[in-house]
Amino acid sequence: MSIEIANESGVDVDETSIVSAARYALDKMEVSPLAELSILLVTLDVMEDLHERWMDLPGPTDVMAFPMDELDSSRRPDAPDASPALLGDIVLCPAFAKDQAKTAGHALIDELHLLTVHGVLHLLGYDHAEPAEEREMFALQKRILGEYQDAVAALDKRDAQRSTDDRVLGIAGLEAPAEPPAAGETP
Repeated sequence: MSIEIANESGVDVDETSIVSAARYALDKMEVSPLAELSILLVTLDVMEDLHERWMDLPGPTDVMAFPMDELDSSRRPDAPDASPALLGDIVLCPAFAKDQAKTAGHALIDELHLLTVHGVLHLLGYDHAEPAEEREMFALQKRILGEYQDAVAALDKRDAQRSTDDRVLGIAGLEAPAEPPAAGETP
């Protein structure tokens, strides 16, 4: 799965983390590994222009999603003519999201993760115009985001434990064992 990110917002954010949240959401939604996604972080002025031009609504917003191709899920993944499909673009506005993060009582990156998952769901056809649609989309968004946060916390905990273990081994004059190869790698 190809995910490109460009930060033109002037706000320093962890782009790798945003890509990770998008990849996690796409994997959870079982999107084809051939899919391509673009994420663009923009300024308030650019977001305001996009919001007015495409949604006919005044002022900037936090996230917009622009779907491109529809993935053909009926085609076998090993078909000879399988080709990448451009899922679409997610546009985020960190400057707008800062106030939302403050109001919600969490960090900007957490808000950007939420908005990224929200954008992915929009690209996959989810919407929140009607109450039933909103309940479905927001419940799915909350579940995916919660699972993502749990997975990140588990990795952080594992890395902290590994660091502690390495430090203890070093104090004892022992060498830390070599990292086992990742899945799919040869030793």
